[in-house]
Amino acid sequence: MSKAAPSAPPGAIDNNRRADLVRVSARLFRERGFDGTTIRDIADAVGMRSGSPFYHFKSKQEILAAVMEEGLTAGLPAAEAIVASDLPPRAKFEALVRAHLETVLGAGHDFIPVLLYDWRCLTPELQERVKILRDRYDQLWQDVVTELHRAGLIASDGTVARLLLMGAINYSVLWYKDGQGADLDQLASEAAALFLR
Repeated sequence: MSKAAPSAPPGAIDNNRRADLVRVSARLFRERGFDGTTIRDIADAVGMRSGSPFYHFKSKQEILAAVMEEGLTAGLPAAEAIVASDLPPRAKFEALVRAHLETVLGAGHDFIPVLLYDWRCLTPELQERVKILRDRYDQLWQDVVTELHRAGLIASDGTVARLLLMGAINYSVLWYKDGQGADLDQLASEAAALFLR
């Protein structure tokens, strides 16, 4: 007689449900906006009762913060590896742009667009929590912008230069359509050609 497969421990089930809530919330927030999405919408999309998300999160804003943190946490390892690499500055910038485009535009990657457009919906306390991760990510970009400036590939290494570069790349969320026109590799290459000397 065969043994039944062991069931997952309760904590693993809870973590999976929490991950499902974050993933589905990211999609709904991106499609409908934070204000246009209700807890009932989220619960229905995950197959829960309307009050069940509050077992995992204290409020809808906490779900929003978790969505933003998930996006930043997903993007950090690739960005850190690129910045720590021995690539020359231009190749490093192109790789960083490519990794960021994947984080922002890749299939099922709704987290960072939510961060970009629903940031003001967070309480100041939750903004501070998310800001810790955002500042780590921004610093990686600033390090690369500084390298580009030292190599003579960009005129300024100031914060404004970084914000303009990232803002232009982030704006692709509004116009990029997968399978229509340039792919992410081409976009990264064109960004490097556009922004760098």
